[in-house]
Amino acid sequence: MSSSSKPRVVKDYAKLDKQVKQQIKLNYPEGFEGHLIKFKNKDGNTVSALPFETSDYYYLIRMTVSQAQEIIEDDDDYDDEGFLKEEVKEEYEEEDIDEEFE
Repeated sequence: MSSSSKPRVVKDYAKLDKQVKQQIKLNYPEGFEGHLIKFKNKDGNTVSALPFETSDYYYLIRMTVSQAQEIIEDDDDYDDEGFLKEEVKEEYEEEDIDEEFE
């Protein structure tokens, strides 16, 4: 299914549920700032967001470059270099597999 036919969800990172955040971290293990896109919101203002697609939704997670950097810096799942820790990655991948078989 293409992203254009999926419902678009524009949300702040802090308001996402835990599973979606985990999937995002697995998809962007080297941080978010290099993957931000710009788009016009419903008011015509240009905003930046992190695109993320699931089987059901196309997310645009609102954040600026500085917010993207701050999220990674403040998240214990990432190391000092801004990379997702290997043990965290393995744990999230295992949880994801477990959910698929429930």
